[in-house]
Amino acid sequence: MLHKNQYDWADRLPYFLKTIEDPWYQTVAMIQDQISILSHKFFEKNKIKTLHLPITTGSISSPMGLGSDSKPVEIELFGVKTYLADSMQFMLEYGCRIFKEGCYYLMPSFRGENADERHLCQFYHSEAEIPGNLDNVIKLVNSYIQFLSAGLLETCSFAIKKFAGSITHLEKAAQNNYIQKITFNEAIKVLEKYSSHHNLSPDHFYKVIHPDTRALTHLGEKTLIEIYQGMIWVTHYDQLSVPFYQAISTSPPNKAMNADLLFGIGEVIGAGERHTNTPELLNALKRHAVPPKEYQWYIELKEKYPLKTAGFGMGVERFILWVLNHNDIRDCQLFPRINGKDIVP
Repeated sequence: MLHKNQYDWADRLPYFLKTIEDPWYQTVAMIQDQISILSHKFFEKNKIKTLHLPITTGSISSPMGLGSDSKPVEIELFGVKTYLADSMQFMLEYGCRIFKEGCYYLMPSFRGENADERHLCQFYHSEAEIPGNLDNVIKLVNSYIQFLSAGLLETCSFAIKKFAGSITHLEKAAQNNYIQKITFNEAIKVLEKYSSHHNLSPDHFYKVIHPDTRALTHLGEKTLIEIYQGMIWVTHYDQLSVPFYQAISTSPPNKAMNADLLFGIGEVIGAGERHTNTPELLNALKRHAVPPKEYQWYIELKEKYPLKTAGFGMGVERFILWVLNHNDIRDCQLFPRINGKDIVP
């Protein structure tokens, strides 16, 4: 089993020429290429169309309201305030009104937080939106993971095994497109039982972020992955722990129609069902304390073209991290980008 050379992720400038011949980065580049090829094949097979989308937007999907999970990246472009997109979900919802089987994209996204072992400032995003509900998109994701895993085994298994030490995790994912699901409430009960058995406080595994609103910690995610031996869907989170655009469940009541797929480092894929119409959306904006002004176009879209859609987003580098059985996502991109730092090339 080979080990990655220890370069300084915070300043690759002295090393960018060396990494060209580094087996680790050659393998990362190979996997990136195959994920792009396989993704296009998968979505084409499912009649889901691609869209060419801009990276700037006035309507970010993680505004600074309740349930937002990242800080928006605000810029000024020719004297106009705008944002570098953290997600293209809204535009993909728009695209579902054009392409009746759904649409997808594979391109960079931006976040305002600092990079660390689990997060990048700029990352590649595989996102898709389809007409349908949460169960429909979970089934799509399960098939996508199976397809990617099988394709990587066919094209990159030798290179992956050199660094990951094993390819059994890929083989397991490639053999089955069913992944177990538990609700958020069930996950909390499992973690409380685990914490009691190990004489640990439950707040190691989840935290209260608002009144009657809880969120899993990183340790909580990792513990669930360990308990369920690989991959586990956690569904129906507390509604104010997720952004406003997720629909609200009636059973269980007052929960979000969302799901996170946990494996590897933690959450790798987030999925959700959207509000169908304007009244649902306006109520959600109010509950999450998000001013509707910058989302007026989104409100009008739901009013004129009501449609139930659901979608998902996968952090590609997080998926690569799992593929290579590695522990630092900053090593899974060829060209690092760090907020507040000028980096070339």
